[in-house]
Amino acid sequence: MATSPETIVRLLRTPCLSLLSKWLLRIQHTGSPQSCIHVVSTTIQVCSNLTLSDSALAPGQSISMPDVGHTLFFATVGAFEPGSFYISCDPQFSPCICYRDPLSLFISIIYSNYNMHARWIRSGLTAAALTQCSRCQSTGGSSSSGYEFVDPLIGTLNGGHVFAGATLPFGMAKAVSDVTEDNQGGYASNGSPVTGFSHMHDSGTGGASSLANFPLFPYPGCADDAVNGCVFPKATRSVGVVNGSISARPGYFTIGLQSGIRAEITTANRTALYKFTFFGNATGNSAVDAPLSPMFIVDLTDLPNTRSSGTASVDPDTGRITGSGTFNPSFGLGSYVAYFCADFQGYAIRETGVFVNNRAGSNVKKITVAKDNNSPPLPAGAFTRFAISDSGNATITARVGVSFISSDQACGNAENEIPEFDFDATLAQAEEIWKSKLSVIDLDATGVNDSYQTIFWSGVYRAMLSPQDYTGENPLWASDEPYYDSYYCIWDSFRSIHPFITLVDPYSQTQMIRSLIDIYRHEGYLPDCRMSLCKGFTQGGSNADIVLADAYLKNITQGVDWAIGYEAIVKDAEVEPPVWDVEGRGGLKSWKELGYIPADDFDTDGNGVFTRSISRTVEYAYDDFCIAQLAKAMGKYHDYEKYLGRSENWINLYKPDQRSKLNGTDEDTGFLGFMQPKYLNGTFGFQDPIFCSPLQNFTSCYLNPHGHETYEGSSWLYTFFAPHDMAKLITMFGGPDSFIARLDYLHESGLLYIGDEQAFLPVYQYHYAGRPGKSAERIHSYIPSQFNATTAGIPGNDDSGAMGSFVALSMMGIFPNPGQDVYFITPPFFPSVSITNRVTAKTATIRNLNFDAGYRNIYVQSATLNGRRYTNNYLTHSFFLEGGTLELTLGPNESTTWGRGKDDVPPSVSKNYAST
Repeated sequence: MATSPETIVRLLRTPCLSLLSKWLLRIQHTGSPQSCIHVVSTTIQVCSNLTLSDSALAPGQSISMPDVGHTLFFATVGAFEPGSFYISCDPQFSPCICYRDPLSLFISIIYSNYNMHARWIRSGLTAAALTQCSRCQSTGGSSSSGYEFVDPLIGTLNGGHVFAGATLPFGMAKAVSDVTEDNQGGYASNGSPVTGFSHMHDSGTGGASSLANFPLFPYPGCADDAVNGCVFPKATRSVGVVNGSISARPGYFTIGLQSGIRAEITTANRTALYKFTFFGNATGNSAVDAPLSPMFIVDLTDLPNTRSSGTASVDPDTGRITGSGTFNPSFGLGSYVAYFCADFQGYAIRETGVFVNNRAGSNVKKITVAKDNNSPPLPAGAFTRFAISDSGNATITARVGVSFISSDQACGNAENEIPEFDFDATLAQAEEIWKSKLSVIDLDATGVNDSYQTIFWSGVYRAMLSPQDYTGENPLWASDEPYYDSYYCIWDSFRSIHPFITLVDPYSQTQMIRSLIDIYRHEGYLPDCRMSLCKGFTQGGSNADIVLADAYLKNITQGVDWAIGYEAIVKDAEVEPPVWDVEGRGGLKSWKELGYIPADDFDTDGNGVFTRSISRTVEYAYDDFCIAQLAKAMGKYHDYEKYLGRSENWINLYKPDQRSKLNGTDEDTGFLGFMQPKYLNGTFGFQDPIFCSPLQNFTSCYLNPHGHETYEGSSWLYTFFAPHDMAKLITMFGGPDSFIARLDYLHESGLLYIGDEQAFLPVYQYHYAGRPGKSAERIHSYIPSQFNATTAGIPGNDDSGAMGSFVALSMMGIFPNPGQDVYFITPPFFPSVSITNRVTAKTATIRNLNFDAGYRNIYVQSATLNGRRYTNNYLTHSFFLEGGTLELTLGPNESTTWGRGKDDVPPSVSKNYAST
């Protein structure tokens, strides 16, 4: 299974082990007994020799693990018995953690004051012992819906920025608690305090935070029982989180605050519903000991503190708080206005009013603020305070409707969607919606460790969070077409999110395509990025071209005006916009005349950030290929020839004699020929091929005027980007064997960061060289080492579900080449996977024969499609539209025949290549 003798170490941080920095290491030995261990975590970095012993671990035996200068020495165990359970726990704490995995060694580590030790307890596990385990289902069976396996907290640590709160599929309302640190998704599992509960978020984004407008903040009471005994500014009012109180599942989120409050959250499409339970006295602080008199404020702010103006008012009779604010998008130009409507139910109103800065009063019921010189903006908003007549715990329900049209519409949304304040009924409806959405996928997971189901289903879930359905909430133009927002950004989502939605939810993908085309109708260009009703920044090519072509090739047609869609993508290729930072393409004159984007381009037709000449060139080339595909399918053969010709422009920046050396050394990587910047006069410039990789200046290639000639990746990476003509690329690299050696080096040298979306396709490019088994090896090297079931279980930002959809497609064994009718076949991570198309009502099933849950048999030996021999190493979308069964016979060694013939590999513009 392993391509190199190495020990894969996966660091798992579980909710049970989060107290006192308790850590769990899972070590899988797949190579020689002396290997380098790389532990990826926010706390521990270890690289040492691993010495294996043959001694079996006796029940109750402990293993000492001293920490010596960040080098960890330990002895591991031999013989595990299949079906045995192993309990790992710290005797001072409970619950224990229960596992059943004969292939893996689990070690529980307590990391405190630079001392480490591990304790193993092996047990026959009586029923009483099993109750100690927080989770003891280690192997699964067939599941018709994966709802119970979804963990929304995956990716809420280590920069994943995943939205962990309550929402519906593609819902506008996304409600969760907001914390002070690493809070792009609102909540993060980093222990930072809570500043409020807000109702709209994006998920998995990098850079600046977004949305989280009008946070609701609950106080159990105020010092001296006076409203000004409470603290109002966001910067100083935050309250700590109760350890172990956080729990989440699709449609639900709960958290405990150290102020004695438990919050539970669910949502409808445009309405958030909160249930706050107040325990004991107001503060839990004996020095204050105020009576319980809950107060709620709605703050005219957002997460990135961009409010320029706003207004809030409170009805003294009902306690309803309404208002609006003007805010800036997080990754684009312009501004937007949002509205809210908050209602409360539970106890009699004691007092209402407004606050500004750090003072509040009940004589005024409306506050208006305008842009001034305060930074961050001056705190302001309204409050409603309640009188508690009985003793004991108190529960107050808050309902917050949101809108981009008006406060009246926000109130209407809330009243229509959740008329009765019924938390349980609203939650039940949300759960059923999620279960229905997930049920199009059916797994036979017999024998598979439950953690793999958690990884898979959580990825599926995250891929259904964005884009967000704002239909009926677009104030910019009147239209009967759907309107989706938070395309954040299509540079990320075209690679896996939209192909995934096309597979499992073609109706929603159809709505999104119609929305993109309608944006073109009214804005003049397709977006490459869009959030909060604003134009977002373009990162590379005009990648909506790829999304549209992919959809057309896969029969996304219902209600789609493809004549206008084709017009839109051709405009991207032909007409340069005045500001190509937010739409279209720049440098089109050079593109058409020279066949590349010069590093010193002279562009008088539009303006933008004059960087990324390499990455823009290869992306524009692929965009044009996708236009050619659509032109051919629509019978526009002249356009087909034109754009197919332009699609070969990527080769114009290939410098065949360019060498690559390791950073700061004379050691040559041994590979020749890389993409390089080129000037207007036709001469080449130089950017070190490893620059902007994890090996050199990794963070130097972002979207700024000094961002260099590639974007979020190295020339090494972009040299592989010719998705439409891999045969020519293989030839340029010297043939299949040389290509595979170079691709191996990309993956194994540290040059590739799988946390950026450009790294997805290289996992599967072995297919083009007739080596699909290498692709299978490669994806197993990343799952679960980089994608796992922990809060830090994704590498980097989830990017609106890009990482989630990558995992889901990969674990189903059908990763696509977006913009083409190609799905690379690798064995699913489960005995079988079925997908039902709800448009055609057909079911496609991929079944593994000789499957083993230890993932030794990961190589396809032979295949049949609907009972007939099948040698292609890829599928087309017709399989999913028409249904059928693909059976893969697996083995422990790479096949020398299946998928390796010259006619078995995916198509290229030039010709196909087979392995030698």
